[in-house]
Amino acid sequence: MRVYDIIEAKKRRRELTDAEIGFFVKKVADGSATEGQIAAFCMAVLLNGMTKREAVSLTLAMADSGKKTPRPPADGIFADKHSTGGVSDSTTLVLVPVLASLGVKCAKYSGRGLGHTGGTLDKLESFRGLTTALSPQEFAGQAVKIGAVIAGQTEETVPADKRMYAVRDLTATVDSIPLIASSVMSKKLASFSDVILLDVKYGDGAFMRTASEAEKLASLMVGIGSAAGRKTCAAVTRMDSPLGDAIGCNAEVREAVGVLQGKISNDLSALSFYHCEKILEQAEGIAEEEAKRRVKEAVASGRALDKLAEMVGAQGGDPRDVYEAEKTLPLAKNERRIEAKKDGYLKISALALGRACLEMGGGREKAGAQIDHEAAILLGKRAGEFVRRGETLATLYYNDKEGDAYALAESAFSLSDKRIRLRPLVHSFTAGR
Repeated sequence: MRVYDIIEAKKRRRELTDAEIGFFVKKVADGSATEGQIAAFCMAVLLNGMTKREAVSLTLAMADSGKKTPRPPADGIFADKHSTGGVSDSTTLVLVPVLASLGVKCAKYSGRGLGHTGGTLDKLESFRGLTTALSPQEFAGQAVKIGAVIAGQTEETVPADKRMYAVRDLTATVDSIPLIASSVMSKKLASFSDVILLDVKYGDGAFMRTASEAEKLASLMVGIGSAAGRKTCAAVTRMDSPLGDAIGCNAEVREAVGVLQGKISNDLSALSFYHCEKILEQAEGIAEEEAKRRVKEAVASGRALDKLAEMVGAQGGDPRDVYEAEKTLPLAKNERRIEAKKDGYLKISALALGRACLEMGGGREKAGAQIDHEAAILLGKRAGEFVRRGETLATLYYNDKEGDAYALAESAFSLSDKRIRLRPLVHSFTAGR
């Protein structure tokens, strides 16, 4: 068997066997397959697709390509959640402490942002002294002890995916649904969660631009998770405008804390609580209304916020910073407002605001680059609202780097004489069998 023959078979649209897929992934992981061969394979998959069986086989082989984190010998349910990414999406910082406070252990491996804004790890590291570099033993131990842990995966986790994704990023093959699904799910299956919720976003600020594309991806990932014996579900959600009212690491953490304090009610809080409820339903088999009641009580009682503080402390941060987030998570020193130039109903481009945040240093264009945690954009109005001329639409906060941020942010807002009908926040929900 040769890597060349496997590429040739997929080029000719032949369905690959499990043995062929396993052989190819092994050669990717050990470095035997060249970057050119990986690129050719990914392009063949992009153009010719994969069957569900092939996608499952690819995912399982990739998950087995490195070290897995075994399930701890503990009672209860372990849950995980993954989002395909968007602007002002800090749902993980709400979901993990809420569920942990309700007895569902959340063990989540997250990533760093590469593009317009910081990722979950970047946001969590806004807390002084906090580390997300945990060993598999520390990761599992914290999940058992306090029921909440968010960390970065080690270099030994799913090495085949690391090589393949790097090549896909350079060869315009990122947008292959089977390759996206196998990349996401291989990392989920390399950990030990019993319940996995996938938030597949579509729209202006998302990777998938249409609901139909997002539903295809969601269906395939749920099928892969179910085939692997995990209780998997997926929500297809809207990402036309920013999910929350804050963009930028410190600003988004402050907003997440506000949601946990019960002080903020917007799309961020609505979707975070929705995900919590769906995981509770899957984990404990309870009815929707009971799940809603429990989530609401966890926030109202303060237990969810306390759990976030406990997690921050366990990972080296100061728990007091959670309760004083407005003071300990500052915004950049310079500010500039964007005002409405006329009356009208507001439309907001999530992508343009994300790019503006990147321009101010709030994101990274290449791996390893530093992020300015203080750079931020705070919305003054939400999409669909009627605004008057002169009202503040958003405020930009930046330190030494503004660049084209103001022009980009200003272009994100448009006003219409006609009322704007927003698409539902949750387009569809699918649960595996």
